[in-house]
Amino acid sequence: MPTERPRLWRLSWAEWRAHPWRQLAALLSVALGVALALAVHLINESALAEFSAAVRSANGEPDLRLLGGASGLPDDSAARLAALAPVRAAHPRIERSLLMLPADGSRPRTVDLLGIDALSVAAVAPGLLPRPNDTQDRLAMLRPGQVFVNPALLKLLGSAGELRLLVSGRAQAFAVAGTVAAGGAPLAVMDVAAAQAALGLDGTLSAVDLRLAPGATAAAVRQAYGPLPAGARWAAADDEAQQVSNLSRAYRVNLTVLALVALVVGGFLVFSVVSLAVAQRTPALALLGVLGLDAAGRRRLVWGECALLGALAGLLGVALGTGLAAAALHWLAGDLGSGVFGASAPTLRWSPAAAAVAWAAGVVAALAGGAWPAARAARLAPAQALKGLGGWDEAPPPWWPGAALLAVAGGLALLPPWGELPLAAYASVACALVGGIALLPALVRGLLGQRGARPARHALWLLGLQRARHARATATAALAGIVASLALCVALTVMVASFRGSVGSWLDAVLPADMYLRLGGGGAASAEALWPPGFDTQAAALPGVTRAVGARSRGMDWGAGLPAVWLLARPLGERPEQALPLVGLALPAELAAPGEVPVFVSEALPALHGVQPGQHLTLPMRDAQGQPIRVFVRGVWRDFARQFGSVVMERADYQRLTGDSRINELSLWLAPEAAPAAVEAALKDALRRAGGEPAAVSAVTVAQLKAISLQIFDRSFAVTRYLQGVAIAIGLAGVAASLSAQVLARRREFGLLAHLGLTRAQVLRLVVLEMAGWLGAGLLMGLGLGVAISAVLVFVVNPQSFHWTMDLVLPPGPVAALLGAVALAGLGTSAWVARRAVNADAVRAVREDW
Repeated sequence: MPTERPRLWRLSWAEWRAHPWRQLAALLSVALGVALALAVHLINESALAEFSAAVRSANGEPDLRLLGGASGLPDDSAARLAALAPVRAAHPRIERSLLMLPADGSRPRTVDLLGIDALSVAAVAPGLLPRPNDTQDRLAMLRPGQVFVNPALLKLLGSAGELRLLVSGRAQAFAVAGTVAAGGAPLAVMDVAAAQAALGLDGTLSAVDLRLAPGATAAAVRQAYGPLPAGARWAAADDEAQQVSNLSRAYRVNLTVLALVALVVGGFLVFSVVSLAVAQRTPALALLGVLGLDAAGRRRLVWGECALLGALAGLLGVALGTGLAAAALHWLAGDLGSGVFGASAPTLRWSPAAAAVAWAAGVVAALAGGAWPAARAARLAPAQALKGLGGWDEAPPPWWPGAALLAVAGGLALLPPWGELPLAAYASVACALVGGIALLPALVRGLLGQRGARPARHALWLLGLQRARHARATATAALAGIVASLALCVALTVMVASFRGSVGSWLDAVLPADMYLRLGGGGAASAEALWPPGFDTQAAALPGVTRAVGARSRGMDWGAGLPAVWLLARPLGERPEQALPLVGLALPAELAAPGEVPVFVSEALPALHGVQPGQHLTLPMRDAQGQPIRVFVRGVWRDFARQFGSVVMERADYQRLTGDSRINELSLWLAPEAAPAAVEAALKDALRRAGGEPAAVSAVTVAQLKAISLQIFDRSFAVTRYLQGVAIAIGLAGVAASLSAQVLARRREFGLLAHLGLTRAQVLRLVVLEMAGWLGAGLLMGLGLGVAISAVLVFVVNPQSFHWTMDLVLPPGPVAALLGAVALAGLGTSAWVARRAVNADAVRAVREDW
């Protein structure tokens, strides 16, 4: 009937006009899924592009880099490289992250200090070429004590013409002599020789950037240079940007998959709405079949409606996603809680290709949701349906496909990650959702009993029970969106509660002191923010302090393209299991070979680098004699603060090996009557007398540190909580749309019951009883699936993505609130819609033919 196609669309339009809220609920659910997926992609791509641009601006476009690692490169490395035939230009660099001490006394900020050769930098990194102020001459760059700042640092300094940096625990002032064009994070540039003198790095370079001669290759340079100094390695120009991309990949993929789960929930809601709409329009579809519309035409009609809904939802989702991305980049600075991109606010980079893919995903979700209802419309027997003999309460589907999908889900959850991503685990979640929803009729049958069970004594109970039993196949359509959204909400609630509870327990274990102090904040700059020698002994003698313990933390370069691993040197005592939250048992220290030092590694080291307890390992650092440091891994500990790995060593062993007695972390135990503010003031006064910088001290009590840590945790899961809210909204919309369609489709039945003598109040109670049975099954299935999915997230996704483990915590209050909200919404919606249906004239309802 090709000529009748426009008239068929009129029928579709009439259906949309008759039930706009039902269609709007399905449209918004798909649109929200599209919006979340697109927003996460745009935010992360914008942040990555901004960071990559900043790296290129600061590093330039060298063909090859020689990095010195923790020990640095000899001062003659640049000259040796420049003399090689394959090298056209060699540019030496000094790189350090330091703390800036603002003149207004505000909190210190991290600043990257670069030492460059102004005569050769233009060939490698033109963005670092100094531009002197009007009051400076051309030789300003060569003068010690003068720096050139980029726009980000210039904004922080304001009108101040001086930059104060914390170098080895002491403040040094540098005059701002001009600017550089490099973008990105705050950056200061000075002459490489002046930087060596200011930082105490005489005879040492951090890196050498190379421009190769035409036709030369990196392999030729490596071969010509020969053996590398201890700790040095070759690197490509984009290694830093690629490393940050790798660091954030797991976070980005997990957020994207969670957004797609919201889209899947929207697809289930489309399934519910379209299934019930098809059931309600059975007479109309049957009449069209009698008039000549074949099965394929009925399938195309339903699928066409779904495609239109998906297309509109996709357009709305693209608009919403773009707005969400812009707002997140403005308010969350492109970080989304991952802590990788820092606090910069990138510019939104809108991608037509990403928008097209997101729009297509919305269309596919709507088509997938309408596939089964379209197939049912095609299988309709028109003549029997017109006579009322071909109803939709057909035999329920067999139970074994759902059970098989649940078994497959369990098997997928046991598979290892693919490409360091838990893709099999996410497939397990999808199979569990589909399998659980497919088992809904069997669950209803199990809850309400067999058809031959003892009948209820009360008439309303009997009618409600028999109706719920007889129409249990319809429960899949009515409850699919509810079960999917409830399962997602429960899973996210349990996962967040488990993670937060584990973090709280971990903080109790790793924070035994009363007060914690460091110079400035954390990050790479903290490794260079050192307390004066022996200051932990001075702190222990302060009034109100009963004990003071110093610790040293520093990063270790674990290899090309790999994130840094932190070395933590702290007192462990004779029983390290009391000082560290160990995962498993600790091996005896006596198993270490002669000359080896016992250490503990965090969970990321076994996951990322294959380091296991009992293994003999060489750390990527040298002792005081320039020899490699050999260690014995006694055990694994839980470390939520350093996602990519840490190694804990007894501080006395570290001092003996490296000769480094300096500390950058200080823990204080206070007397019961001591006031933390008074202790902090006394400590700053002692630091001033020792030649340090009191303004750089950051002191927090253990209660404050725990509160700050949990605030950071909550910020990291802000997007997850937003997804919970979206899933709850979709679930409640699914309750309203699905159950209202069920009730409205039964107006003739209500009219017949009224003719048989039932009052309106009795009909309302009947509807509530029926829906209570179905909702009970849906709540049980949603709760069971949610707990199962949360177990996959806690025990599989988190260890495979972020390389730490946690304990499963089921929070009864929030879970009960979710179940209660869905139950109340379902029963309330059923009663409200049933009231509207029974208010219609009973005679007219019974006489309706279609």
